[in-house]
Amino acid sequence: MLAVVDMLKGLFSLLFKLRGQFKSWPIVLFLFLSFSARAELPTAVVSALEAVGIPEKDVAIYVQAVESNNPTLSHNADKSMNPASVMKLVTTNAALTLLTPAYRWKTEVYRDADVVNGVLQGNLIIKGYGDPSFKVQDFWRMLMNLQQAGIKEIKGDLIIDKSYFAKDIAHKKAFDDEIWRAYNAEPSAFLVNGRSTSFKFNATDTSVNIKQEFELNEIQVVNNMKLVQGACGEWRSRLGYVVKPNTSSATVTFSGVFSPDCGERYLELSVFDDEKYAFYTFKKLWKELGGRFSGQLKIQDTSMSAVQVLEQFSDPLAYVVRDINKWSNNLMARQLLLTLATEKLGAPATEVDGAAVLKNWLADQDSKFDELVIENGSGLSRMERISAEHLGKMLVSTYNSPVMPEFMASLSILALDGTVKKRLNDSPSSGRAHLKTGSLDGVSALAGYILAANNHRYVLVMLVNYPKAAISKNAQDALIEWVYQQP
Repeated sequence: MLAVVDMLKGLFSLLFKLRGQFKSWPIVLFLFLSFSARAELPTAVVSALEAVGIPEKDVAIYVQAVESNNPTLSHNADKSMNPASVMKLVTTNAALTLLTPAYRWKTEVYRDADVVNGVLQGNLIIKGYGDPSFKVQDFWRMLMNLQQAGIKEIKGDLIIDKSYFAKDIAHKKAFDDEIWRAYNAEPSAFLVNGRSTSFKFNATDTSVNIKQEFELNEIQVVNNMKLVQGACGEWRSRLGYVVKPNTSSATVTFSGVFSPDCGERYLELSVFDDEKYAFYTFKKLWKELGGRFSGQLKIQDTSMSAVQVLEQFSDPLAYVVRDINKWSNNLMARQLLLTLATEKLGAPATEVDGAAVLKNWLADQDSKFDELVIENGSGLSRMERISAEHLGKMLVSTYNSPVMPEFMASLSILALDGTVKKRLNDSPSSGRAHLKTGSLDGVSALAGYILAANNHRYVLVMLVNYPKAAISKNAQDALIEWVYQQP
């Protein structure tokens, strides 16, 4: 196709030299430009779309070699489309560039009273700075370091300072009716484990077992699951749950059927809000480390007189973006957008500020994306929009930027890991594509890089906005194969 483009360029040059011999030169020029700007969809892609009844008008595609200035394939590429989680590519790309791959989040610990013989006479204060990757093990390490600093008992309360993000950031309507699902969790300046409880399901010869991966005593599990034989199939569709929150606990009742053929399966729920999850986790870990505490939880700003005891830093951003992109973590992406807002425009962070940072970053690169709409930077949105062409051009630009290695490493490797681990496993393209997927009801998207058989690397973007978009994967795979087979 690159050879064809070069040939067309040569033809254009010849036509320009001979333009005086053409009485209808404007028509010739128009026809040439129309032909050169339009390319037919590959036959395999068309067939796959027709097989599931998806109209070509609801599909946008953009393919370009990273060393080229022109697209290899462009179809509806300027159309404003919902990209679903592929929008994370914009957020993580901007973050790597603006914050650098070495950026780390901090979490600070303060005290507001003296420590006497290992006893803190007042309150312990934890101030969060939006770390999206703060796991239970990070909390355990921080509390262990706190005890090593000489605090064994806390006479006062636990105060959590969340002032780094705007106060109303966590009071929005859930994306859909699955209000307890982890993907619906809202951001927080102090977020522990994504406030997510992972329930593990497996089967013995006689029953179905359900366990919390990190068990909190405040969560009670009622297991009404029944064992059935046969293929696992769509296991999630055969399972139901009901969450009943109480003042200081919650009961989760599971019902349905589960087959031994499923092996181990997981369901992530956000049973508690960010504050309660952090508090219950603190109490559990502090007790396990031998500490004593009988206070309550308070949410307030750190006082000017508080004394800093320690600060702990996250892994570098280059590591964190892998979790965001490979596993399409919505909450982490939202935390990242808010981090961009605070670092560039100041605290407290809002998503509006985060969107402004992304647009300013693009403008600084002379990239004007008029159709771009950013709501939260994760793609978990009905509002967010971008065109396949602009996304593709951004990916080409990123490939030629200093952050290319970290950015590419954050994408799922075709047939090997992440959200594309089970796709095209037996294809020659296996292991030769770094991709980001996106899916919502009515949206299916794919974007990233493919190293073709000719050893040229291409950017690929395919956005499908159609009620049955979920069944477009065969067409996406056909496009991957077509790009891989470029001459």
